[in-house]
Amino acid sequence: MTEYRVWAPAAERVEVEVARGVHPMRPDPGRPGWWRGEAPTGDYGFRLDGGRALPDPRSPRQPDGPDGPSRPVDHTAFAWSDTPWSGRPLPGAVLYELHVGTFTPAGTFDAAAERLDHLVALGVDFVELMPVCPFPGRYGWGYDGVSLWAVHEPYGGPDGLKRFVDAAHRKGLGVVLDVVHNHLGPSGNHLPAFGPYFTERHHTPWGAAVNLDAPGSDEVRAYLIGSALAWLRDYRIDGLRLDAVHALADDRALPFLEELACEVDRLGAATGRPLFLVGESDLNDPRTTGPRQAGGLGLAAQWSDDFHHGLHTLLTGESQGYYGDFAEDPYAAVARALTRGWFHDGGHSSFRGRRHGRPFPPAYGHRLLGYLQTHDQVGNRATGDRLSASLSPGRLAAGAALVLTSPFTPMLFMGEEWGASTPWQYFTDHTDPQLAEAVRQGRRREFAEHGWAAEDVPDPQARSTVLGSTLDWTEPAQARHAALLDWYRRLIRLRRSAPELMDPDLAAVRVGYDREQGWLLVHRGPYRVAVRIGGAGPVAVGLDAPYAGTLAAFGDARPGGDGSLVLGPDSVAVVRVGRAPALSP
Repeated sequence: MTEYRVWAPAAERVEVEVARGVHPMRPDPGRPGWWRGEAPTGDYGFRLDGGRALPDPRSPRQPDGPDGPSRPVDHTAFAWSDTPWSGRPLPGAVLYELHVGTFTPAGTFDAAAERLDHLVALGVDFVELMPVCPFPGRYGWGYDGVSLWAVHEPYGGPDGLKRFVDAAHRKGLGVVLDVVHNHLGPSGNHLPAFGPYFTERHHTPWGAAVNLDAPGSDEVRAYLIGSALAWLRDYRIDGLRLDAVHALADDRALPFLEELACEVDRLGAATGRPLFLVGESDLNDPRTTGPRQAGGLGLAAQWSDDFHHGLHTLLTGESQGYYGDFAEDPYAAVARALTRGWFHDGGHSSFRGRRHGRPFPPAYGHRLLGYLQTHDQVGNRATGDRLSASLSPGRLAAGAALVLTSPFTPMLFMGEEWGASTPWQYFTDHTDPQLAEAVRQGRRREFAEHGWAAEDVPDPQARSTVLGSTLDWTEPAQARHAALLDWYRRLIRLRRSAPELMDPDLAAVRVGYDREQGWLLVHRGPYRVAVRIGGAGPVAVGLDAPYAGTLAAFGDARPGGDGSLVLGPDSVAVVRVGRAPALSP
């Protein structure tokens, strides 16, 4: 027999249905709004006031998808390997974001685990998995997930995720999981039937907000925190990336994010592992990652789109939408981000039509993730085109160098390291025909407003869209891809061997540039990172100190006379200055 529990504060009668047998439940006198009851162990659902059986909000497994019955999971039954893993902290690490469904043709945890040696050879420290909670159909990004305690079955279900984490840890790789607390998907979300999980007090781009501050919000917070802790505890995940935390509408004195961070720290202390949270936020507010003792929320880090936007405009020349603020002077935008953390730190944003952000504390550059590409910045383009579709290898190499020698915590997006030719497009597999058509037409309308023809926007529901977005693992061995892959490996090794190249102190970074000649020079202690974007013919870049050796170069980059470096078009080099011998990465 199993004891079943569920929070359903408005119900007058609750039953648990197991294998077509219906068993009554009774109110829990010690927990208002909760019901409990014993029944045989098996696939189950809860019936509220005589309605049809619904999946458990805390379901640990949905073998038949979000609308099917729940299945118990004995987390103690999984045979973890004996390889010791005590975790590792985020500062000093390099992350690698991947989507399980398109990382390999099989699209499973087990298939992804077979490619971990590639990531070990690349030199990254953490694999960041995009969301893995159940969603309708087989294919999707994961941000429309439901059943926040369960794992998408087509990927391999709960044991598949555990096998992946176990394999990663055996190879010395940590695992970060992307979780979504700001909304649930439009299909398969049964939470409103159970209680006030959402509130009309606030509205978000997805409709009514998750209830973090209205009546009943104590239990909703406990639901979300319990889910987060379950990933870290039961699946031995090392950290969580929290999607769009700026959309977590919350007016309570104790912010939800602060409460969550406190609980994660407690679990980390209990397990002896350095567990952490990384937030996605567009507020440019340093309180997100500030220590709780100083009035911050206590997250370990946050994504930094400002650095990405500056790099993107510098490399591509694009100026539409939010790139407009950065395109006015992309060299200055990149320099400002590298030395101040954010481009928008209190000044006017023409895209927003107002001031935006506040200054970032310069000593903590590692609290910002720096990246050249992400699932958002690639997949939310009309055709999902990567930078490799339009940029020369030299420009890709220059962007990689600026990321991997930055004061930030670097993150790569799967396939970026070899300049993957496959796009990464928006795809769905909605089983509701009306929802599928609405998504299809909505995507076309969105990009039609920006000048795209409807037939050029990939159909999210088409099988060809997800197949075309799947990495081609024959590419890394091809010459034109292998050169860029070797460059990424060299840069990561160099970052490890030269502490100054991972120094998070923004105040120690100096950046010089020449817009006319198209070069930018980053000072990192005794090192210089020199990039040239475009141009015609070589130019000499002064190093402000005697040249002492080249550590890595891509394209036409060679020492000149009188302490200078000569750069050809679309080239990059990392050199050492001074009299000390150069490191060998």
